Amino acid sequence: MQETEKISGNQLGFLLITFVISTIILTVPGIMVMFGKQNAWISIIPASLTGLLSIYVMITLSNRYPGLTITQYGSKIVGKWLGRLLGINYIYYWFVSISTIIMQHSGFVNTLLLPKSPPIVASLTFLILCSIAVIAGIEVIARCNEFLTVIILFFLIPLLILSAVQGDANQLKPILGEGMIPVLQGSVSPAGGFMNQLFILGWLLPYLNQPQKARKASLIALASISVLIITVILLTITVLGPLTGKLTYSFLSVIQYIGIAGSFERLEALAVSIWVLGCFVKVSVSLFILCLCASQLFGLRNYRDIVLPISLLSLIGSAWIFKNASELLNYLAFTFPLLAFFNQSLLPLSLLMIDTIKRKTRQSLL
Repeated sequence: MQETEKISGNQLGFLLITFVISTIILTVPGIMVMFGKQNAWISIIPASLTGLLSIYVMITLSNRYPGLTITQYGSKIVGKWLGRLLGINYIYYWFVSISTIIMQHSGFVNTLLLPKSPPIVASLTFLILCSIAVIAGIEVIARCNEFLTVIILFFLIPLLILSAVQGDANQLKPILGEGMIPVLQGSVSPAGGFMNQLFILGWLLPYLNQPQKARKASLIALASISVLIITVILLTITVLGPLTGKLTYSFLSVIQYIGIAGSFERLEALAVSIWVLGCFVKVSVSLFILCLCASQLFGLRNYRDIVLPISLLSLIGSAWIFKNASELLNYLAFTFPLLAFFNQSLLPLSLLMIDTIKRKTRQSLL
């Protein structure tokens, strides 16, 4: 870790918010309504509990091993060789995550803006920009994100207001008409795949200049994320109704609809801006974590030395990982929540349990 790089509690909170909501406000409503139907907005409530668990686990481990990332204190908890396996697992996980986000980004841009351009062009230019940000450091990314978060909210809030005007609250009925099972099924995607993304605290907390503010900043971020996602899903359902679960970018369809029906046209340009800005922060933070994991695992002095090679591999991965958009959607709906739950919740929770048992065993032997 570079000791000169530090971020504030507010910057940490903004990073968490942008990291989680950047891609989900356009894609997740459709996936959740696919399972939860008109009650999908309720699914966020049980899903947010997993976010609370992630915050508790990561902050507890960070307090026990101050100044260390999860890659580093994992070896102290489970031993050198298992710790290395843990590090390799997270390198693979973050590589797949970055490749997936880049493919999502290039597909989104090609669909709306550049249908005749090769996807590799959008991916390459985007990764170059993210690589520059990572080389600049996490402090620069955090400062940049403060400004970008204001822009995203400036674009998003008017869209939410216009959507509310066009919505029909009757689309939300009947509430819990089929019981809690569809609601719990709808919570799997945000719980396993998105709320638990707060586990990036395992790599960001060592850079926090005031560690005592970690809990407050994280809880405020979780509350903000939950309220924003509930709002987006509610508005999407009230405007589109059952059609929501059949659309890949359902909230984008809402924005296109209100643009045609209202006094403003081509409002999807604002959605594209929100997507691009949010994806920039998400990929930059993910790439930073991936480079940090690799440098710590292999004993490199500076993670910046491997940013460009890893970015090139991520570019190749984005072109190779899925054959088409249908495979990507199936992965996001069914596979990714389980993979994310294992890496973001189960592994950190296991580390905390093992460390707690070891500490109590030592105390009993004294």
